[in-house]
Amino acid sequence: MTGQTTDGGGVRVVTGEPGCGRTAFLARAARSCPAALVVGVRADPVASAVPLGGLRALLRALGAPVGPWSATGPPWAVLLDALRAASVGRPMLVCVDDAHLWDAPTRAVLGRAAEHLRGNGRVGVLLSVSGHRPVDREFAALPVVRVDPLSPAEAAALLDEETGGALDRAVRDDLVDAAAGSPALLLAMVRRLSPAQIRGHRRLPGPSADAELLTGLAGGFLTGCTPAQEDLLLTVAAAVRDADDAEDRRTDLTLARRAAEQLRGSRPGAEAAPSFDPLPEVLVRVDGEVGFHSDLLRRAVYAGALPERRRAAHRALARALEEAGAAGLPVLLHRARSAAVPRRGTAAELAVAAGDQAHPRRLRCAAYTHAAGLTEDGARRAEWYTAAAEQALLGGRTHRALRLLDRARDSTAPTALRGRVELVRGTTVLYDGAVDEARASLLLAARLLAGSSPRQAQSALLAAADAAWAAGDAQGCLQVLSAGDGSPDTDPQPPPDVSAVLPRAQGGPTEVTVGAGGSAVLRDYRTGLRALLEGEFAQAAGPLRRLVADAEAVGGVAGAAGADEPDTALRAAAAALLLGDLAAARRAGARALAAARTPGTAAALARAREYLAYAELRAGRHTLARTHAEEGLRAAHRTGQRNTAAHHHAVLALAASIEGAPDEVAAHADTALATARRHGLVQAATLAEWATARADLARGRPREAVDRLGPLVCPGPRRGHFAVWMLAVPCLVEAAASTGRADGGVSEVVEEFARWAAFGADPQAPAQLTRCRALLAPADRSDALYRRALDLHDAAGGGDFERARTELLHGKWLRRRRRLSEARDRLGAALVGFERCGARPWADQARAELRAGGVAPGGGVRAMGLGPGLDGLTPQQLRIARCVAEGATNREVALTLSVSTRTVDYHLRKVFATLGVRSRVELVRMVEKAGQEG
Repeated sequence: MTGQTTDGGGVRVVTGEPGCGRTAFLARAARSCPAALVVGVRADPVASAVPLGGLRALLRALGAPVGPWSATGPPWAVLLDALRAASVGRPMLVCVDDAHLWDAPTRAVLGRAAEHLRGNGRVGVLLSVSGHRPVDREFAALPVVRVDPLSPAEAAALLDEETGGALDRAVRDDLVDAAAGSPALLLAMVRRLSPAQIRGHRRLPGPSADAELLTGLAGGFLTGCTPAQEDLLLTVAAAVRDADDAEDRRTDLTLARRAAEQLRGSRPGAEAAPSFDPLPEVLVRVDGEVGFHSDLLRRAVYAGALPERRRAAHRALARALEEAGAAGLPVLLHRARSAAVPRRGTAAELAVAAGDQAHPRRLRCAAYTHAAGLTEDGARRAEWYTAAAEQALLGGRTHRALRLLDRARDSTAPTALRGRVELVRGTTVLYDGAVDEARASLLLAARLLAGSSPRQAQSALLAAADAAWAAGDAQGCLQVLSAGDGSPDTDPQPPPDVSAVLPRAQGGPTEVTVGAGGSAVLRDYRTGLRALLEGEFAQAAGPLRRLVADAEAVGGVAGAAGADEPDTALRAAAAALLLGDLAAARRAGARALAAARTPGTAAALARAREYLAYAELRAGRHTLARTHAEEGLRAAHRTGQRNTAAHHHAVLALAASIEGAPDEVAAHADTALATARRHGLVQAATLAEWATARADLARGRPREAVDRLGPLVCPGPRRGHFAVWMLAVPCLVEAAASTGRADGGVSEVVEEFARWAAFGADPQAPAQLTRCRALLAPADRSDALYRRALDLHDAAGGGDFERARTELLHGKWLRRRRRLSEARDRLGAALVGFERCGARPWADQARAELRAGGVAPGGGVRAMGLGPGLDGLTPQQLRIARCVAEGATNREVALTLSVSTRTVDYHLRKVFATLGVRSRVELVRMVEKAGQEG
């Protein structure tokens, strides 16, 4: 974004709420333009007290004279002349911080000058303005770049950078949650910690984001309001105190005004008819509702008010709601918060009202939490904190769920309730923590719940199996599934509002709510998965297909019970992926996504996207897989699901390994591996490693691909995840055959792959298996096997990428046997297939083979990524030059290109003569230079 702003010239308005890092954004923009002249100016309110004072400051920073405007032209023309004069000879970037503080005439001059800077490729201007208020009308027509709040991962990285990695992980998570994406608040909190608190040896101050910090950061933006407007700000802040997202942070304007009038009337000496107009600039009005432009300001207003004023605001809101005819949980919650000493029975009333599923989860969580804080009964306190944690988890607030469970553990609780606590904790950690820790909590939950709640015990066991699945422990997964066979499938108690977890065919855990009719689904899933892990593929197919069919029947009935919940669809998607029924998996994933968009199911959004991403990836629709993974990654970050985010990063790495973006593959794979190694996610780690190896293969580096894939795929202690490694077998065989390392170990893996392919879990597997056999077969059998593989691709349908890979390998085989006409047909079809699915590096391989066979398709040398300066080389010489530039010996080049060493020697002498170089070192420099220029 920064590069685009500078390279394209013109003016951009950079906005964001207070503390969002606008100044840091400008600094990063300046660093990203090393070749440009950077001029930085910070708006000074004192200088802006004089009309055009801001313009004078800007002209002085540009080194331009500040003369009388009448003598040199209108002010905007003077500014343009100064910008053009300063940018002679090189590009220029002007960064103005806090431009909203400049006087109105200066803002008008900037707005007028911006019209003439559009399309100017040499001058760029970034105007930073605070997002706590509407953008000034002088800047309203300018393009806006919004600095969004930090994601949890970005916030954690900022803290690690600030503390040099010394910050305790639990402390870091608490600070990230308290900061809610504000970098200024995040840094303010960590900078006031002692070394012992940073290391986690002492408790943090509570709360971490207190009134002093919040008002210190945001108080300056709240000045200039009348007393009536201050009352309105407080009532709005109290009304949306429990909001989760931007849309929830608005309340009815009429209700807020009515409550503010009552609050104003409670103040001694207040006027009888307060005026709230105009609305304070920090508030935004949308369709009759009102909220804060900045959540940091909302928090500062509420935390900065005196306790008695906060209680009075809640009392006024409760009265206004009652006058409007409202009742139930919102009124009860405001009443409870308005009392310094709550009346007897308040806690029980809140808990009963919170049990009504018609209310939003955020309100139910707040009510249970407040009720738990009011009661002195240890068992009830633990029960209500646990119920609050369930609501937080289902609403996508995993960190808050864990903190609530910590409070529940501090209280005395009976065995059944302890089991429920461990069930919720284990499920939460499964989404965002070490999966071995999750499995331990879930197994404990199953033991504690076995006598009182058999269905919950079954849910805990299935979730523990998912933890073992994610950790790559096939035997542990099977043991847990077998342990549940003796438990009944019915539960005399009402179905709990808690999560069970299902494994994915190529993913990780996913939350589903156990509801009516869930026992048969869980039984079918458990039976099918157990048979699959035991290698009894025929026995696995029946229950899994029944689950998919039943789920589709329920989903197709309008208004059916439970049809609006994502759980059944998520189970069906998991079963369909295990069966290889990708069309059913996509349908189930789409139903889950639609259901997950309903209020209160935010936690399911990221996992529904993940099912869709894996289904599209397996079907060869890599662009669609990328779209789902990018959306799912954003949802995972919003809901604090780092384990799910790791799987989305792995999908994005796999998609990039096809599309040919090595830097992108490395970035996503490294991010996925960082979480996977920390949390024991063997499945996500295997997918990321496979993506990296496939990227090596795409770039013509089979030796590196073999080195990475060998331990991942072949039997041994470093073997990858049991549900993933077979998917990487075709890549290993191709890389091993290219380097001459297709020994007996590879053949053994191919036979294992054959047994798995017979199950039908991957429609492309039979064709891939036949291609592998062609690569390893004697010459007299390879041709027929390649042709058989292409027939199998046609029978499977779809899979443009895999078919094109088979055509490429067959074309290479034909060309090396001088069957050039047939080779050209195969390679041309491969090129079209790769181009159709956007596989650029693979298409480059097909082009190079065509050139080596005497055909010159479009794209030239630049299409091969070798840049100008090497145009005199033949395609074969180009490939050899690239291999040598990467450090390969002549023998290694011969193995990579499937030619003799003598052929490499001959072509390398021609390369030296054509380019006029005398050593490998000079050749490396020339290739690197050509790549930079290209």
